[in-house]
Amino acid sequence: MTVPTNAMGPAIHFERVGLQLGGNCILSNVDFSVEPGTIHCIIGPNGGGKSSLVRCLLGQMPHTGTIRIGWGTGNVIGYVPQSLDFDRTLPMTVKDFMAMICQNRPAFCGLGRKYGPIVEHALKMVGMEGKRQRPFGALSGGERQRVLLAQGLIPKPDLLVLDEPGTGLDKAGASIMRDLLADLKERGVTILMIHHDLAEVRDMADSVTCINRNLVFSGEPEVELTPEKILNVFSPAGGTC
Repeated sequence: MTVPTNAMGPAIHFERVGLQLGGNCILSNVDFSVEPGTIHCIIGPNGGGKSSLVRCLLGQMPHTGTIRIGWGTGNVIGYVPQSLDFDRTLPMTVKDFMAMICQNRPAFCGLGRKYGPIVEHALKMVGMEGKRQRPFGALSGGERQRVLLAQGLIPKPDLLVLDEPGTGLDKAGASIMRDLLADLKERGVTILMIHHDLAEVRDMADSVTCINRNLVFSGEPEVELTPEKILNVFSPAGGTC
């Protein structure tokens, strides 16, 4: 794997990361690194601890071990969750939602002059600029995912963390997402992404890590994603701590 020479995003080092919740082992001795300015995908079976590891990185869960972020020229983290729980009857437009997450004043006051062009650009990057006045609750699942991706771009991230960003996306949305991630990588952004589509991981990722409570493997997709390893990981047997 070649690290981009223009990399401005951080390197990330997970060192013997562990997590226990309610007496249950969620993660144990997870060790791997993410190179700056690369796309690094995390894969593994459901319940294997992928989202928990991301939450540890974001400081949302108390873990053992160490997570080190070696910042480059900036220290902004963008985060795109897998889904968003909200009241679909709320009278909130796409523009209101973006106002709510990117400025310190109430959304009903509207977008400030500073943030209007920034939000417009982010929505344009995900192909949602034409639906800024659409009720957020009326969007399809894939459209909501695009808006969540747009909010992860404000402010411009140096590290972008995504939890299954392709969930619910149609072909057009998936294509937009792939192009956007490729563009961000070109700019040197470090991208850490949980992904379930192994074909896409092979196609877009510089490196891949498999988590099933423990670290199963980590390396280049063309080396690690062999039929034997995939069958072993996704068999019903599961991993242990």
